[in-house]
Amino acid sequence: MTTPHIAFLGTGSMNGSIAAGLIASGYPGEAIRATVRSESSMNSLREKLGHGAGDAVIIGCELKPEGNLEAVEGASVVLLGVKPYGIVELAREISPALAPDALVISVAAGVTLETLQAALPANQPVIRCMPNTPSSVGRGVLAISVSESVTEEQLELAKKVLGAVGLVVVVREEQMDAVTAVSGSGPAYAFLLAETMAAAGVKLGLDEETARTLASATVAGAGALLDTNPDAAALRKAVTSPNGTTERAINTYIDKGLFQLTEDAMRACAERSAEMSRMYTAD
Repeated sequence: MTTPHIAFLGTGSMNGSIAAGLIASGYPGEAIRATVRSESSMNSLREKLGHGAGDAVIIGCELKPEGNLEAVEGASVVLLGVKPYGIVELAREISPALAPDALVISVAAGVTLETLQAALPANQPVIRCMPNTPSSVGRGVLAISVSESVTEEQLELAKKVLGAVGLVVVVREEQMDAVTAVSGSGPAYAFLLAETMAAAGVKLGLDEETARTLASATVAGAGALLDTNPDAAALRKAVTSPNGTTERAINTYIDKGLFQLTEDAMRACAERSAEMSRMYTAD
């Protein structure tokens, strides 16, 4: 069976991570084409992809303006990784070179399936993906919504490609704003918690380096425990002894309205996601 060719257009942080993860999983470099903006970006990407990249084709679009068209020629999967404001223009640019059955995957926040489909040839198979930053270390969550024209075989191929950097979850398109609030922006919430824990530790008498080390390692370790058991409430209760120190802290969080504050923050995130979708709607 022929290895499907995959094109990465706009191979920055997220697309670069997916490409690197795919190669690290054993996908042949000669089946990968990637575009970046400049010659310096070409060198950086080659280094990021590592020795396994082999004969992967990396094209700098400043040096070769037709690079995106060249990359998608004959590709089975095309990943769009430019900024959201550039997705519609890029989709229109590559449309003449796309095979009718080429699967187009967008990792741009806020760009809906409807917008993507309006900018691409009729019935082009399209997937919208909301990844998050832990994808860069192979621990991401990648939520996808699938257009009606995507076949089961294409969906499995998408899961293989995206699964190289994390957990792939299929959701309905109308759930994407909620996904953004939970997993898309979620890593920042954990980082903020570690930041606030470190700051409080300093006020309690620790030096900054020690407080930062303790807080960061603790949040990372708690995440590892969640990998073994996703029931966060059960894990919390297991380490909260009656009338102990942890219970005093947890009760303070709850009494101060942590649950409501978190909901308010995530609603604000979801609302902004919806605003962005309207902003990037194709004309």
